[in-house]
Amino acid sequence: MSFIWPPMLLFGLAIPIGALVYLARERRRRQRLAHHRLLAASGGRDTPARGGVLRRRIPGALMLVGLAVLVIAMARPQGEISVPRVEGTVILSFDVSGSMAADDLKPSRMEAAKTAARAFVERQPSTVRIGVVAFSDSGLSIQVPTDDPVQVVAAIDRLAPERGTSIAGGIQASLEAIAALDADPAAGYYTNRSPGPTSEPTPVPAGTHSSAVIVLLSDGENTQSPDPIAAAQAAADRGVRIFTVGVGSAAGTTIEVEGFRIHSQLDETLLRRVSEVTDGTYYAARDPDELRAIYDEIETRLVIRPEEMELTSFVAGAGFLILLVGGLVSLRWLGRLP
Repeated sequence: MSFIWPPMLLFGLAIPIGALVYLARERRRRQRLAHHRLLAASGGRDTPARGGVLRRRIPGALMLVGLAVLVIAMARPQGEISVPRVEGTVILSFDVSGSMAADDLKPSRMEAAKTAARAFVERQPSTVRIGVVAFSDSGLSIQVPTDDPVQVVAAIDRLAPERGTSIAGGIQASLEAIAALDADPAAGYYTNRSPGPTSEPTPVPAGTHSSAVIVLLSDGENTQSPDPIAAAQAAADRGVRIFTVGVGSAAGTTIEVEGFRIHSQLDETLLRRVSEVTDGTYYAARDPDELRAIYDEIETRLVIRPEEMELTSFVAGAGFLILLVGGLVSLRWLGRLP
């Protein structure tokens, strides 16, 4: 325990002085009673049959303890308290392939996904950091994880359909975003020197990022290497869970991309396997309302984290309670306050 105003503890020196004054006053009071022959009539005690010396001392001792606790409260104590709270990092990983322009979800798969994601961001507590990743032929971090919902929503608004689909690229970019945040939370992604791309995330000890989750939203048609299952295993090794969200329907729809008509349909088997590898959950979003409901089920971890907290109110309350008990005991046993 530490104190914000430690000099206030000097007031505690007045307590033993007060105790000596109290004892001297009690001694004089008993002498006056003896002078009037009241002590002799009661067998040498001013409170016959009520506990003797011990009962006379307990109320005063309680009052002294209460005053000592209040002096400690005046010094504004603080200490580490283990506080449970929802905390962690959520990476919203969006498929921005051309097939996300399909309109089997109105107005389109992409717009329905963005609307649901905005609502999810606005409901999160400030202790949850959210980042945005987009993937098509490869993965790209759009927004470093942050607790500022305005920045996250702005990043979501910038998303638009592009070309192919690399689910593994989305997972790898998400893991790199999580690792970069833990390495230096104050660092951004834009520097004069950028590291070269790697085929897979930098190895770290198993379970390092267990408080992080990836919400990977895709129509599930993987068209690019590397293997999504291998990327999912890399996430599982770090303790990161992946919640996959399948957008669209298994029947699919036909869309036009750069003058070509392409039939796009949901690959639920792949998305389900990705989530199973990481101990996550697969959700099927067949309409906009169902997609919004899915985001409500995404779990962030309830963690117990020690925090430095001022304890003044708790200590002061304890001091007043002890004083109250001392006063009541004195009135009950002695018929007066100490």
